[in-house]
Amino acid sequence: MLLIEVDMENKRLIQRMVWGYVLLIGIAVLQELLVYINVFRDSSFTLLELGFSIGCLAALLLGFLVPPGVSVVCTFVYIVAYFVWLTTYAEVDVLSISWLWLLPANVAVATFIKAGLIRNKRLMERLEELQRKNPEVDLATSLSNKEAFKETLVKQSNLANRYADAYTFCLAMFKIEFLPMVRESLGSQGYARLLASLSEGIRNHIRYEDYKFGLDEGRFVLLLPMTNQEYLKALTDRIKHALMDMPFQDRKGGELKLVIRAGALVFAKEQFSKYEDADAVIAALERNTETDLIGEYI
Repeated sequence: MLLIEVDMENKRLIQRMVWGYVLLIGIAVLQELLVYINVFRDSSFTLLELGFSIGCLAALLLGFLVPPGVSVVCTFVYIVAYFVWLTTYAEVDVLSISWLWLLPANVAVATFIKAGLIRNKRLMERLEELQRKNPEVDLATSLSNKEAFKETLVKQSNLANRYADAYTFCLAMFKIEFLPMVRESLGSQGYARLLASLSEGIRNHIRYEDYKFGLDEGRFVLLLPMTNQEYLKALTDRIKHALMDMPFQDRKGGELKLVIRAGALVFAKEQFSKYEDADAVIAALERNTETDLIGEYI
């Protein structure tokens, strides 16, 4: 769920930035157009007009470099001073009136873009901080990730090997089939919501003491202590069908036809040494998902 919130916030920030740059480009085009019209009409371009054109660029720097409060004060002082000058000394025309709002508009747009950049930076810092605090948590599913799986697998395999007569465990993997098509149908935000929903669905069908892990490429792994092979088959079938029955819509509003593959492994003491290689265990689980198989050998 955290990844969904971050993704939505990031999209909002990007949209704000896009609108900021659109406004900035629009103001620049309008300013140039007014200057060209004035040059065409009067066949001249005075030092005063050049100064105001340079002032528009300075206004952009002002909006980017100084705090918003200072920008507001400077803009207010400029508007008051310019209005007094306009009504007492200046020759009133379209260009002279436009300077009244062009410079403040540049300051406002630059401040707007700066605020978006600052928020984006804070969002990235927040993600980095979360990753530092929880290096073993997958942000997309809020489940433990591959690093946590490796550590847990070593501990559980050592327990099962040491107390083979009294303790054992099983592993199960659930994998999204046709993953590229699913991602294309849902988009990044929809896919993140799907992972969160599947994660919650798995939680609802297992015990509190079972371990849950979220891997990449749409894969979920369960480590189930004290689970026998007969119960494992029923459990994986129940979870698989529950996940596929979850209603989910694609980007076009149509129903997503989700296919989930399941595979499992039962700990075998003679295979103890192979459980030190988590990648080999994951590969064996993934091979078993191709035929919905429960195996004993890696």
